[in-house]
Parts: sequence; C-alpha cells; structure tokens
Amino acid sequence: MGATPLEREVAAGWRPWAIVPALWVAATLIAVGLDAEVSLTSQAMIYLLAVVVAAYTLSWVPAVICACGSVVALNFLFVPPRYTLAVEHHEHFIALATMLAVAVLINSLSSALRRQSEVARRNERRARHLQAVAVDLAAAASEPEVGAIGERALAAAFAGPCTLVLADDDGAPRGAADEHRDALRCCMTEAAVLGPGTARWPGLDAWYVPLGGSGRVVGAARVLPAVAADVESRDHAQALCALLAQAVWRLRLQSAMQAARVDAQRQQIQTTLLAAVSHDLRTPLATIVGAASSLRSQRMRLDESAQDRLLASIEHEADRLATLTENTLQLVRLSGDALTLRRDWESLEEIVGAVLARIRQRHPTRPIGSRVPAGLPLVRADAVLLAQLLENLLDNALKYSDGPVEIEISHDARELCVCVKDRGPGVAPEDAAHLFEPFVRGDAGHARRGVGLGLAVCRAIAQAHGARLDVRRRRSGGSSFRLALPVEKQPSQGAAT
Repeated sequence: MGATPLEREVAAGWRPWAIVPALWVAATLIAVGLDAEVSLTSQAMIYLLAVVVAAYTLSWVPAVICACGSVVALNFLFVPPRYTLAVEHHEHFIALATMLAVAVLINSLSSALRRQSEVARRNERRARHLQAVAVDLAAAASEPEVGAIGERALAAAFAGPCTLVLADDDGAPRGAADEHRDALRCCMTEAAVLGPGTARWPGLDAWYVPLGGSGRVVGAARVLPAVAADVESRDHAQALCALLAQAVWRLRLQSAMQAARVDAQRQQIQTTLLAAVSHDLRTPLATIVGAASSLRSQRMRLDESAQDRLLASIEHEADRLATLTENTLQLVRLSGDALTLRRDWESLEEIVGAVLARIRQRHPTRPIGSRVPAGLPLVRADAVLLAQLLENLLDNALKYSDGPVEIEISHDARELCVCVKDRGPGVAPEDAAHLFEPFVRGDAGHARRGVGLGLAVCRAIAQAHGARLDVRRRRSGGSSFRLALPVEKQPSQGAAT
C-alpha cells in the first residue's frame, strides 16, 4: 500500500527500458511507411505521439530518454541531410528544438499528473483500509481481539515489521521487547509520535505512535519503514492508532457500564429482597408468638382440640418460615458470581419419589397423582436443588388450586420433561412472561400469602442446569409448569453407581 513510484519501477525491472526502444521502432516504422505521403511536420507528430505515450506510462527518467531519442531519430532519419546528425536549415533546427522542449514539457506535466493520480489513489486505498479496519473493530468484543486486528492492519499498510502493544494496569507497554521498551514508554507518557520527521527522538529507525491522546493512552505501535519526508504514511499510522484507541476505550466503557448495571441490579434485588422478606416474616412470626403465648398462659383453660389447633398453627407457620428462608438463601446463592453445582448422575424417579413423600406428608388430604414411566435416562444434576425445584412447583400448585395435582414425566432422545399440572384458575397470558421474576405473582397470587420467590428460585435452578422452565394454560382449566432437562450421553454402568 505504501510503495513509491521508484520502488514500483525497481520492482518492474527491465520492462520500462524495453518499452522505450519499442516506441522508437514503432514511430520510425510508421514514419518510414508514410515518408512518401506526408511532410516532415507530420513525421515529427508521430514521434511526439511516442513521447506522450512514454510520458504517461513511464517514470521521468525513461520518458526523458525517449523524448531525446525521438528527436535524434527524427533528425538522423528524416531531416536533410538524411542519415547524419547535421541540420541543413535553421528552420529544421528550430523545429527540432521546439519538439524537444515540447517533449520535455509534456513529460513534466504527465509526471505531475501521474504523481497526483498516484497520491489520490493511495489516499483512496488508505481511506478504504481505515473503513475496513473500523468495521472489524466495531465487531471486536475484547482487547486481545482489538490488538489482533491492529497488528493485521499495520502489516497490511506498512512493510514492517510493525509492533503493537497495549498498556498494562501500570501504564507500561505490555509484552514489549527490551530494545523498544524505552521508546514505547516515552511515546505513551508524552502521548506524542516519536521518530524520523518529528521533533522527538528523530534518530530512531521507526515511528513510535501512541494509541490515544493525553490522559487516555491505551498502548503504542512501532511502525516501519519510517521516512522523515513521508508525512502521509505517518498520518495514516496515526489514524490507524486512533481507531484502535477508540475501540479499546469503547470496550472499557461497555465493561464499566455493564459492571455498574449489574451492581445496581444486585443492590436493587437485595433491597427489594430485604423489604419483601422482612414484610412476609412478620405474619408467621406474629402467629407463632401469639399461639405460643396462648399455650403458655392459658393452657389449663384450653381443651385438647384448641391446644392441637395452636400447635398445628405453630408447626404450619414454622414450615412457612423454613421454606421462605430456604428460597431466599437459594436465590441469593444462585444469583451470585461463584455458583458451584454439585452435579452427579441422578435418577429422576428417585428424586420425584422423595419429593412426593414429603409433600404428601405435609398435605395428607390433597390428591397428588404421578405418572413416571420406567427406564428413564439418568440426569446430571444437583439432586438437592432439583428436589427443591420440584417441591416448589408442587407447593405452588397446591397453594393456588383446590383440585387434584399431578406430576407427569416423559422423555425423548434430547429432553426429559417434568410437568406439574393443577386445576387452579391458571396463569393469564400477560402474566406468563414475568411470572418467574422475583417478587412477581399472578392475579391469583394476590389473594394468597407469599413474596413470589418460589418460581424465581425454580427458574434460577433450571437455568443453572441448562434446562428450560415455562408455564402453559391447560385447555380444561388450570396450569401446567413444564421443566425440560437436557439428556446427556449416559455414563457407563460402573460410573453411574
């Protein structure tokens, strides 16, 4: 991208020097062929055409040689006396001199036009290059990715070898070679370009370009080759580094915003959690205190059935407190950054059986059916968390319906589905999308006690296992909560036991 015309001419090798004699031969053959038909002026125009072609296609040196050779050939072959370099008439001498001057002038104008065209094309290529780099940087998601894009961009724009380093937490060039470290550090500290053509460290063999401006330098680049007079290439290197610095700052701002958003959300959840839990603890605690106080102060006046009601009330409210505390702790734990599941190969049939036994013990009068097919695949799960999820779903179904509750399991090659079905009022479609958020309850929930943590814990447990949890309305009334667990490759017999 940065090759000069001289470099391209050297790279072209012998071709420019083969074009010059070819033009001479072609012009001479045409002039000889038309010798009997045209005047000396027309023959001069033929050679002048060869000079124009050379000036437009070749560099300055071969074009000037072509112009001089054309004048000599015209003089030798066609100007009387022919086949000598002598000029018989002053008029012919003026014509030859004028032709040489015009040829040199055309060559000069063509060279200037070619240089301007070359500058315009190079600027266009660099603008396209910057645009392509900007598009790549817009999709970059990390600082190492930005560094890789920057190294590729510098390698495409300069012969190199180029070096790109980012600053570490102390502002020092990260991973820089010892021989370049001082220059890179100075360039980052001063936020200025060092090297040839600049007022700082002009004796260096490369340009040292900072990534960013004063107070916001995120790294630096070492660019080769560095020619003092090549201001355009230095500007291009600075433009590339400015794009890279903007990309790094964009990523850092996004990271800071995300951290601030997560922190604000965590604080909001904690505040809401404390407020809701504190509010919901009052009722069961007041009931327990009241019942215990009545038993202590009026036990002798109460008959046996009244004492049993008070004891049952204490036991029921204590169970509510235990469930609320467990759900709160699990939600906090599942929302934390350092969640570690104790996953192992588990039998879903055994987990469901244990959960049903506990639920039926707490609700002996409620009909709870189950349909569990034989030969279920094992699941890799935290058995305690999965049992809590199913227990919350069953408790929820029993709380919001008076009819029978059923748990049904099915599976295929990819998923193992557990459905908890009830015959309650169902979930309104507009509530389904938010039903699993903390402290959210459907219309039916407002008439029941609770803070809305159970389903939020269920969703958090499902997501921790890579599963899906959703709710659907049943056609004949009620809701169906469906847990879809992924079926993984089953372990060998020895590994599963």
